[in-house]
Amino acid sequence: MKNKKLFIALFTLIKREIRRFIRIWPQTLLPSSITSTMYFIVFGNLIGSRLGKMGGVSYITYIIPGLIMMAVITNSFSNVASSFFGNKFQRSIEELIISPMPDWVILDGFIIGGLFRGLLVGFIVTFVSMFFIKIKIIHPFLTILVIILTSILFSLAGFINALIANKFDDISIIPIFVLTPLTYLGGVFYTINFLPDFWKKISLINPILYMVNIFRYGILGISDIVIEKSLVAIIIFIILLYLISIKLLIKGKGIHS
Repeated sequence: MKNKKLFIALFTLIKREIRRFIRIWPQTLLPSSITSTMYFIVFGNLIGSRLGKMGGVSYITYIIPGLIMMAVITNSFSNVASSFFGNKFQRSIEELIISPMPDWVILDGFIIGGLFRGLLVGFIVTFVSMFFIKIKIIHPFLTILVIILTSILFSLAGFINALIANKFDDISIIPIFVLTPLTYLGGVFYTINFLPDFWKKISLINPILYMVNIFRYGILGISDIVIEKSLVAIIIFIILLYLISIKLLIKGKGIHS
C-alpha cells in the first residue's frame, strides 16, 4: 500500500475506535469521573483533612496525580482489550487481517484509539479535581510525556490480553487481579517512605509505582524514586510489548482457529 492509503487506513481505524467509545460514553467516560469525585470527597476532604500534609503538600493535592494516572491506566487497557476482543468475537477482525493493511497499521489503530480514551479520561478527571483544589503543573512537558507513554504501554498490554483471551471473562481477569492491586499499591494514596523497609522493597518491584511517581513529579515536583531511570524503563517496556504484540498479530495468535 502507498503512504497515502496507509494513512487513510490508519486514520479510519482510529476514527472508528474513537467513535466507538464516544458513542457509549456513559459506560466509557462517565464512570471514571464519578469514581474520582468519590475519591476526592472521601479520601481528599474527609480523611485527608485528618491526615494533614503528605510529601509537603495537602493530602488531596498529593493523591490527585495518582488518581489521574489510575484512570488513564484502567481506561487505556480496557478500551483496547474490549474493542479488539469484540472484533475477535464477532469475527470482524478477520476482515482486517485479510485486507491489504499491514499488521502494524492494525496494531497502531487500536493502540492510538486506547491512547485517545486514556488521555480524554485523564483530562476529565483533571477537570473534576479542579473543583476541589487548584492544580499548578511544575513540569508540563514531563507530565504530558509520561501520561502519553503510560497510556500507550497499557494499551499494548490490553491488546496482548485481547489476543490471548478465549472468552469475555478472560479480559476482566487482568484488570481485577493484576491492575487493581498494583495500582492501589503503586503509591496512589501514600508515599512509600511511610512503609517499613521490607514492604518498601516489595513496592519497588511494582512498575505502576514508577509511573505514578513520575507523573506526580511532573505536576507537584515531588517523587519517591529516581525519575530518569524510571522514564527509560517505561520506554523499554513499550518497545518490548510492541514487538510482542506485532509478533503475536502476525502469527494470528488467538485469531486463527
